[in-house]
Amino acid sequence: MLNADLHCHSNCSDGVLTPAEVARYAYAGGVKLWSLTDHDELSGQHAAHQAATALGMQYVCGVEISVTWAERTVHVVGLNFNPDCAALVNGLAEARRGRVARAQAMATELAKVGIKDAYAGALRYASNPDLIARTHFARYLVEAGFAPSLPAVFKRYLIEGHPGFVPHCWAQLTDAISWINAAGGVAVLAHPGRYRFTPREFEILLTTFKELGGKAIEVITGSHTKQQYQEYAQIARHYGFWASRGSDFHAPKESRTALGSLPALPADLTPVWHAWL
Repeated sequence: MLNADLHCHSNCSDGVLTPAEVARYAYAGGVKLWSLTDHDELSGQHAAHQAATALGMQYVCGVEISVTWAERTVHVVGLNFNPDCAALVNGLAEARRGRVARAQAMATELAKVGIKDAYAGALRYASNPDLIARTHFARYLVEAGFAPSLPAVFKRYLIEGHPGFVPHCWAQLTDAISWINAAGGVAVLAHPGRYRFTPREFEILLTTFKELGGKAIEVITGSHTKQQYQEYAQIARHYGFWASRGSDFHAPKESRTALGSLPALPADLTPVWHAWL
C-alpha cells in the first residue's frame, strides 16, 4: 500500500512547523503521497508543493474546513483541488472571519477564572493571527503552568462546559462540500471517530454528506483507535465511500502519530487517491 499522509498542519494554521519543515518530516517518515491540510487556509500550499517536489514526494493540495452541523463542529478535508478556484478561495476567506473575535471572547472568559493575558499569550504561538485557535491558547496555558499538557488544557478549559469554551458558527456543510467540488477536489469527512453524535445523528450526517457530494471518509487516522480503524472501514464499505489516511500531525512533541507511521488501509477499500496516480 502506498504510504500516503493526507491530513497534517503547519504554522499557517495551528501547527508548529513551516510547510517546508512538515514536508521534510513527511519525507523522513517514508511518505510518498502527501498533502498539507491547514484549517480554512491555503497560504502554505505553494511552499508545501515546492518542498514536496524537491524531495521527490507526490503532492496534492489540501485544506481542512471547519463546519457547523447539528450545532456541533465537524471537519471536512478537501484534497487534490485547484487552489486558485474563486469559489473555494472566497468561501475560505468568509470562513476565517470571526476567529479573532472568538479568541478575544475566550480570553475574556479565561480571565474570569484567573488566567490573565491569554489572548496575548496565544498570539505568540499563532504565526497567522487571523487563524488563532484553541490550540494556540492550549500551548500558552501549558507554558504558563495551568496544565501539564495540551489534552489536559482542553479537558480543563477549552471544551464545551468549561471556562474557556466559546461556541462559534463555522461554514455550513453544503457550502464546504460545494467549494471543494467547484475546485475539482474530493471532499473527505475528517476523523469521524471524534464526533460525539448519537447513532441516528451519525447516520444522518453520513447520508447527508454523501448526498451533498462528499466522496470519502478518513478510516486510518491519528485520531482513531485500532478498533475504530475497523469500525470506519465497515462504514466506508456500507456507504460506498473511498477511504483516506492521515496522521493529523501538528507538531513533533504534540501529535499522537508521526507522519508516515500509520498502518495501511484495508486492502478491500478504494483509496481516495485511486484516480490520481
